[in-house]
Amino acid sequence: MAKARDIMTQDVVTVDGSATVAEAVQLMKDKGVRALVVNRRSEDDAYGIVTQRDIVYRVIAGRRDPKAVRVSEVMTKPLVIVNPDLDIVYVARLMAQQKLSRAPVVFDQKVQGVISVSDIINKAT
Repeated sequence: MAKARDIMTQDVVTVDGSATVAEAVQLMKDKGVRALVVNRRSEDDAYGIVTQRDIVYRVIAGRRDPKAVRVSEVMTKPLVIVNPDLDIVYVARLMAQQKLSRAPVVFDQKVQGVISVSDIINKAT
């Protein structure tokens, strides 16, 4: 059976928590992604993630100015992370239990990729 590393998206796009939401949106557009992994501030810090959904629900719907809101204010943190050697069946179960659409794949404290529900559907079937 396939492992997380076999189907994850390896080109991870990251952003700093201090960036504005407007900058994050532009980065998403430029890179063609729906989510950005938020860099850790230190080795002891957890990774975060900001998604299009976070931006719509927490910024746009609230009539907040994307140029004035920082990514750190709307990101999800800490994240459920996936080991690259985890079997896809277990990744799917974890995502279903936690109601996740994507999760970073982390090994040795570094993001190796991101695995999404779409990856599982498109690459593991």
